[in-house]
Amino acid sequence: MNKFLVLGGTGTTGRRIADRLRSTGHEVRTASRTGSDVRLDLDDPSTWTPALDGVAAAYLMEPTVRPGDRLARFAEAALASGVRRLVLLSASLASDPSHPLHAVQQAVRGSDAEWTILHPNWFAQNFTEGPWKNAVRTGTLALPAGDGRTPFIDANDIADVATAALTTADHNGRTYELTGPEAITFTEAANHLTEAGRPVEYVALSPAEYIEQQVAQGVPRAGAELLTRILASIADGHGGEPTTDVEQALGRAARTFKAFAHDREKTSS
Repeated sequence: MNKFLVLGGTGTTGRRIADRLRSTGHEVRTASRTGSDVRLDLDDPSTWTPALDGVAAAYLMEPTVRPGDRLARFAEAALASGVRRLVLLSASLASDPSHPLHAVQQAVRGSDAEWTILHPNWFAQNFTEGPWKNAVRTGTLALPAGDGRTPFIDANDIADVATAALTTADHNGRTYELTGPEAITFTEAANHLTEAGRPVEYVALSPAEYIEQQVAQGVPRAGAELLTRILASIADGHGGEPTTDVEQALGRAARTFKAFAHDREKTSS
């Protein structure tokens, strides 16, 4: 039986992937700094060998996207230990050499392993178990995204694609741009959540207002400015276009945000 290593095993995508693998009888080892089957600290190479022992395929993700090559070095260590299949959660902008995930994406693509790279759009789960969860609970979500549109993707679709890529060779050498089937505004997303029983109003902030809000909440200014640039790009019309890559990978359409919002099991937190 192949052993699978899932990084971020308690996170949004990792725990869903681990659940899917286990439900089909696979041996799974989840890894994170805390709360998983094995402790893995990407900043501490001494934790890498125990995590990789006996692993045939691995799901790689960076828990904290930041400058550096630690995940790239871990990927290289995985290959040296005998891992033959890698599925990497990356980002569309990682082709830019300045992007924090550029190094690991290049390392994976340049390896002789079977590999699949996933470029997901904004997670629908950001509203219910991610960075906007608390704001949604208060009933007001204030962001600098204006009236821009973006095709939010359900993390369950990401997990389905990742699981398929980990367990079969059908996705070898593929880079998937994973999105929902339609681009919607944050106002429309808030309306869907409200209709599903989670009343929330979206308020469009200016970039300057959002930066100051984040700094007041303890976010370092540099981090607040980076997040603001990303969100403001949605307002500027760069929120991304829907793709059919989920359908290409799975043979079915991606889930809509409306379906996500009305699915209590997926939106519970």
